[in-house]
Amino acid sequence: MAWLITKYLITSAVVVLVSEIAKRSDKLGGLVAALPMVTVLALIWLYIDNQSQEKIANHAWYTFWYVIPTLPMFLAFPLLLPRLGFWPTLAACVVLTMASFGLFALAVRRFGIELL
Repeated sequence: MAWLITKYLITSAVVVLVSEIAKRSDKLGGLVAALPMVTVLALIWLYIDNQSQEKIANHAWYTFWYVIPTLPMFLAFPLLLPRLGFWPTLAACVVLTMASFGLFALAVRRFGIELL
């Protein structure tokens, strides 16, 4: 239980750190947020928790494929924000990401990559 709490604290500290950096610098905050810190932490936690190499490798593999359909959101958000406000923009971007993911999953299925 202590290990789980430690993982929560370290992981949440990373999120807080990114938001604090972003308050001070848009560019640096974006750069730090773009780093795959959550994925790196997840890989570390899987390794420390004695998961198989196959399990760790699969996590990295699927993370790659799941990131691609999220990218349109980062273009849509700054365009929609001044027009819709924060919460409607966030909701629209969630819907956009879900639609992008569904279409992307269908597209890569042709190449033998099963995301759903």
